[in-house]
Amino acid sequence: MKKLLTVSVLAASVALGAGVATTASAAGDNVRIATNVPYKPMEYTKPDGTLTGFDIDLGNALCKQAGLHCSWVQQDWNGIIPGLMARKYDAIMSSMTINDARKKHVLFSTPYIVVPSAFFVPTGSSLHKIDAATLKGKKIGVQRGTVQDNYVTDKYGNIAIIKRYQNADDVAVDMSAGRLDAAFFDQITGQSTLIDPHPDKYRQAGPDITGPKKYFGDGFGIAFRKNEQGLAKKFDKALKAVRDNGTYARIYKKYFHKAPPAKDK
Repeated sequence: MKKLLTVSVLAASVALGAGVATTASAAGDNVRIATNVPYKPMEYTKPDGTLTGFDIDLGNALCKQAGLHCSWVQQDWNGIIPGLMARKYDAIMSSMTINDARKKHVLFSTPYIVVPSAFFVPTGSSLHKIDAATLKGKKIGVQRGTVQDNYVTDKYGNIAIIKRYQNADDVAVDMSAGRLDAAFFDQITGQSTLIDPHPDKYRQAGPDITGPKKYFGDGFGIAFRKNEQGLAKKFDKALKAVRDNGTYARIYKKYFHKAPPAKDK
């Protein structure tokens, strides 16, 4: 879902955090968590400005389980890892894909959700099977700089027309106007942006896509500074507990209207 940070931004984030020895957990039980909105249903704001979404509810449940006093900090995506290194907050919970590039700079929790990617098309589209032959010459919309952008560019960029947009809503506008043949999103973004508001107009084409890992990583995780092993362990322990006691499943069903995969229950 979320944009990949460039190597230069990641390097700058490490420089900002270099030499910092004091950990957030050492400061007490107050933990500031950064998130980037809006990415419904993961993190977004209600009309009154209150934060909500799967990440927010799950994050609050984890904090309660761990006995931590947590607050949320809204942060632009491009500065989210540098902000962590600069100690503007203590963790990031914002639909961040766990991948090798980020592991060089931050410490991740165990994955708290694995979200596949998928192609979405108008209901009347002839696209059902997704491969190089069916996508030849097609216009595919993606959010610029995302793992979906990287994947579709590498795999189909030489045979299809890849059109990049600032956000999912902009892709939806061009889909509605007939300027795109398909959109490639993480599955929950495509579902909430296209299918849920217009079930008669759009459908998913082809199966969910979860690999290769070099693009799609290991799911979404909570990011910490590398010297925050103690804080990360608290969140990992809390995540196991809320899965075991049914809290995770209740939150999952609230936002995705179905039970979580068996491994996450």
